[in-house]
Amino acid sequence: MNQLQMDLIHTGKGFIAALDQSGGSTPKALLQYGIKEDSYSNEEEMFNLVHDMRTRIITSPAFTSEYILGAILFENTMDRTIHDEFTADYLWEKKGIVPFLKVDKGLAAIENGVQLMKPIPDLDNLLKHAAQKNIFGTKMRSVIKDANSEGIKDVVAQQFEIGKQIIEAGLVPIIEPEVDIHSPDKEESEKILKEELLNQLSGLRQDEKIMLKLSIPTAENFYSDLMGEPHIARIVALSGGYSQTEANEKLARNQGLIASFSRALSQGLTAQQTEEEFDAMLSSSIKAIFAASIS
Repeated sequence: MNQLQMDLIHTGKGFIAALDQSGGSTPKALLQYGIKEDSYSNEEEMFNLVHDMRTRIITSPAFTSEYILGAILFENTMDRTIHDEFTADYLWEKKGIVPFLKVDKGLAAIENGVQLMKPIPDLDNLLKHAAQKNIFGTKMRSVIKDANSEGIKDVVAQQFEIGKQIIEAGLVPIIEPEVDIHSPDKEESEKILKEELLNQLSGLRQDEKIMLKLSIPTAENFYSDLMGEPHIARIVALSGGYSQTEANEKLARNQGLIASFSRALSQGLTAQQTEEEFDAMLSSSIKAIFAASIS
């Protein structure tokens, strides 16, 4: 683990950019960017286009370590280059931004009010590969739909079990048990979730560090007591389907919680924009998300 990167993530001012849409969510990300599905005829062409989009974001003068601490990549992006450097190296060497990798393979069907992660075959090899590509940490997502104690317990247990495997590989896991923002009992789910997180954290060794990526809580500052927990390097928040304005407003009311936005970050960016228009829109988004993250 790179101590300089850890210090930056632990205490730096800024937020984490989530650039990790993959597989099934890629067409949606491209559509939002103004590229229709009939613009590409196979997966390879689709991934070329999405890499072009991410390259445009990452190389933009607006995308800077003054505002951004880290960026989460999709495996395909990690294995590609930006200006002849692997993406993670470009992020760190040229931009001073810490690289993360999404490692989950999507969600299983709903059971007990939650969606666990699908199995991640060959995770050890992926983690070795990530370490060779100078990745600092990982991210994996589960979803909580209902305040079902058994389901939520299973979600957190699975996240920590795989999280320990990631720690063993020398990387820092971002554990993401998302609570659906449309859940009718979201606040109750968050209470059960916090309890389970505390249970699992108490079982970690002193030197084991994780990050948490959580939905912006219904009760303001609900996760404040987790922020001083010695095993937690940082708590970041997902936008979860809120518009950028709404996500920023909610985030700003939670001291110490920083953004890790995906759709809310790329909102308003299109392939058709000139460089000036694109950079201006991205700069405006980044500054607004930064302001909400440091409030």
